[in-house]
Amino acid sequence: MPEKFTHNKTEVDTSKSPNVKLKPISMGDCKWTDGFWAEKTKLCEESMIPYMGSLLTGEVGHALNNFKIVTGDYNGSFNGEYWHDADFFKWMEAACYMYGLNNDQKLLQEIDEIIDIIAKAQEDDGYLHAYIQINGIEHFSNRKYHEMYNCGHLYTAGCIHYRMTGKTNFLDIALKNADLLVAKFGPNPPELRRFGFNQTQIMGLVELYRTVGNKDYLELAEQFINNRGQSEMVHDSTTVGYPIGDMVQERVPLREETEAAGHAVLALYYYAGAADVYAETGEKALIDALDRLWENVTQKKMYATGAVGQTHYGASPRRDMIEEGFIDEYMMPNLTAYNETCANICNAMFSQRLLGIHGESKYADIMELVLHNSMMSGISVCGTKYYYANPLRKIIGARDYENMNTESPDREPYLFCFCCPPNLVRTVAKSSLWAYNLAQNGISVNLYGGNKLETTLLDGSTLKLTQSTEYPWEGLVNITVDSCKADAFDIMLRIPEWSKDNSLKINGNAIDIPLVAGEFATISREWKAGDTIELNMPMHIKLIEGHNRIEEVRNQVAVKRGPIVYCVESPDLPESVNITDVYLPSNAPFTAQKQASLLGGVTTVHADVMLRTDTTKAASNEMYRDITQPEFNKYSAQFVPYFAWSNRGEAEMSVFMPVIWQ
Repeated sequence: MPEKFTHNKTEVDTSKSPNVKLKPISMGDCKWTDGFWAEKTKLCEESMIPYMGSLLTGEVGHALNNFKIVTGDYNGSFNGEYWHDADFFKWMEAACYMYGLNNDQKLLQEIDEIIDIIAKAQEDDGYLHAYIQINGIEHFSNRKYHEMYNCGHLYTAGCIHYRMTGKTNFLDIALKNADLLVAKFGPNPPELRRFGFNQTQIMGLVELYRTVGNKDYLELAEQFINNRGQSEMVHDSTTVGYPIGDMVQERVPLREETEAAGHAVLALYYYAGAADVYAETGEKALIDALDRLWENVTQKKMYATGAVGQTHYGASPRRDMIEEGFIDEYMMPNLTAYNETCANICNAMFSQRLLGIHGESKYADIMELVLHNSMMSGISVCGTKYYYANPLRKIIGARDYENMNTESPDREPYLFCFCCPPNLVRTVAKSSLWAYNLAQNGISVNLYGGNKLETTLLDGSTLKLTQSTEYPWEGLVNITVDSCKADAFDIMLRIPEWSKDNSLKINGNAIDIPLVAGEFATISREWKAGDTIELNMPMHIKLIEGHNRIEEVRNQVAVKRGPIVYCVESPDLPESVNITDVYLPSNAPFTAQKQASLLGGVTTVHADVMLRTDTTKAASNEMYRDITQPEFNKYSAQFVPYFAWSNRGEAEMSVFMPVIWQ
């Protein structure tokens, strides 16, 4: 079966998709060699994946044990959330990416042994869902069990395993399950039309279609989109036990939607899946809706860190009850910000798909913002402790963590709701796939970092590049052409939206082409081996402020350098100082300092701040009080990258600080 089809070692295989401008490279074409992403990928290989595997195949994570209970090879009860299978599939996907990079035969053997157990657990008709099987629940009887979510991650992992290894044992499980979905949902019975609310199955079905060419999978993916917003918003037997309406994006048909609503992960997986469908069908109404929603998310509901999903519990713009999701435009609390790690990653996944479709640099800007800030904040610098939520401010004692099921006062070595950690780890493992894309006659440089690229352009010619840079800590990027075709081709350099005063040289000579922030700068010429590109993007330390409708940050500013958002953290302040007593003079001179031994190796920012000292004079229980002239002490403070906070014990932290205008 698969011998008939192209074996492209990539993640989202749009190599044959008719409505995509930038095509994927294959795993191993780009290899991080030094710097930030090389270090994170090494950490992923040596710590993140092995540690997570020990959790999920052991007693703590219990995911593999759940399948063994189904097969009768383990005596116990199900442990984990309903959708815990999907968490395991995401870890397997991460392991497959890593195999695609390092060809570790021991890792491949471990994966194959796990696949044998999963195959044994799968029922004859293709059904696979450990919680349902263990507890004898009727299949597809209630959508709260997230069966479709498990299916989607199974399909994606099966495709990735096949692409990285050439083996079909995992893909066969995925296809058998997908055929069950086609048979069950394809006829579109009324009682199942509201069922597929957790939209990973849309992405997974499209990827199966791309892998084996069965159009039934693509048509079913589109059907899941078409069914949204077509039913009366009342509970029925399939919906009881989980919120309805905007929470699961079912109140308005996608093609008519104008505002991101509901659970942020469900929404962004939905949009990413719809982008996958558009890449194959080219339906204008679909892409028009996705463009509107991308603008709404990134311009009206996204934090400075690229994080999304402002609240744990709240109401949608149409006043449906929602959880872990989007609320009104510009309503951006800091202390209670939810910003689930999965949602932030999904924001990057949605942008990555639109980057391919439209070929515009602004989508890679969002990818970069998330990757360097609100994604990596979800894991410790050692790679073994996690955050589910990613607030922009933390005050010790301000929140009752005992009554929260996902937020925690400090990073945790295991989360019972374990969806975020493997999502993060699989993204680190595949990060090199996002670094470049293949253009019609050349290549786009999406992410900067020390790497070597050896790929095949769309015309079949070979291109070899070496990228040398200390990015994201420094903005100087050098690219050397090691080998290329004789004919002219394009090298598209992303000019980040944050950058100013950029310069570009070819072979030491300045060239006069527009370097527009937020756009690609395209260099078209006849290249030859030894040619060098020098792109210099000075990383000025700057203060940023929010839109005037974001009440939570009025008269507050944050510190940003290049793509990195910084925060002030209590380990860098005097012991008695509260984080809310830190004020930042608007004209404070900033300096940057490389610190190889701090927080895994970061560049810190330093400036004099003002510490308010008169606040303790007022009684702590006074909600409002008369004010006199505030008293301040100057203090030389250190700011650390937001992604690296909370790695020195439980701490207070703030991204935004009140500004003293001078």
